[in-house]
Amino acid sequence: MNRVIYLCDWLPPDYGAVGQYSLMFARQLAEEGREVTLIGLSSRGSSEVSELVGGGQLRQIRITAPVYDKTSLSHRLKWTATTNTRLLWHLRHYLRRADTVIFTGSPPLLLHWLAPLNLILRKTLVYRITDFYPECLMAQRGTSSIGFRILYRLTLFWRRRIDVFEALGNDQIERLLQIGIPRNRIRLKRNHSPVSIDARTQPLSRPEDAGNRLLLLYSGNWGVAHDHKTFVSGYRLHHQRGSARICLWLNAVGAAVEKVQQELARHGLPFIRGTPVPIEGLASLLVTPDAHLITLSNEFVGFVLPSKVHGCIESGRPILFVGSEGSDVHLLCSKQMTAPYRRVDVSDIEGCWRALEDLADLQPTV
Repeated sequence: MNRVIYLCDWLPPDYGAVGQYSLMFARQLAEEGREVTLIGLSSRGSSEVSELVGGGQLRQIRITAPVYDKTSLSHRLKWTATTNTRLLWHLRHYLRRADTVIFTGSPPLLLHWLAPLNLILRKTLVYRITDFYPECLMAQRGTSSIGFRILYRLTLFWRRRIDVFEALGNDQIERLLQIGIPRNRIRLKRNHSPVSIDARTQPLSRPEDAGNRLLLLYSGNWGVAHDHKTFVSGYRLHHQRGSARICLWLNAVGAAVEKVQQELARHGLPFIRGTPVPIEGLASLLVTPDAHLITLSNEFVGFVLPSKVHGCIESGRPILFVGSEGSDVHLLCSKQMTAPYRRVDVSDIEGCWRALEDLADLQPTV
């Protein structure tokens, strides 16, 4: 039986899209007859469970890890080094027996542990490049120090020794080609909606504070890769000069959430604060609002692909995307949307205002 190791960061029930998808894909591999060991992190304690799945076996290993301060570079690097070392140490016996090792972009820089080790182990390495590091850190900082430039060159060195890359979108494939990865070592393997949505899916109760306004939902992670200034400014015009028919439902976590809340409160703009729901309630959440909001900063196009786009499309609700037409968010929405879709460029505040008015005109006030 083919033995596969699958590494990621936070596994359910902890919140994290990478972990949710990793569990789904690991289960699929087990159903195909493989012996799969999925290892990730947990804030709730270490555990290990095994089950027979289809013609194979799935072992889930969770290692206790603390949540770290993402605003501190030193804390992030220390957490990353400690966590990556602990993951591989815990897997040391499984690695010897494995045929294939699949790892994701989270935890960051795991490549720098696995690729050198594989010079000895000689396993098939599959890099599911969910996020690009250190490129994301460099884009966040706006400049790259000597240390980051050295880290980047070392990263390119080790990437060229990966057997297979799994890219989430065509924009990621383009980034890989630009750094010299041969096309025959890259395969497109998209995420898909983690939940099934059909006509029988029941929405959640609408938040009472919404009143008779239309609900625009931002769900999931609103972090450093996701533009917020364009939307907040356009939303402000919508309420100060426009029809003021839309209310933002901020059902998210991430580094930008506090900034968004502060800006909305400072200008007296309406919003409803929520928290991400368990995966069991995600389908109902996605069909509850009148429209969805997705944002992505230009610097992160091809480095990050918001996975929530698949569920938002599946929901059948309109989508407003603040971001580049070069992102696969735009490609997917343009090709797969049956509901209305609007896209505006980052920094196009007037365009965002007009798009919000368009969304409001699509349906009568509740």
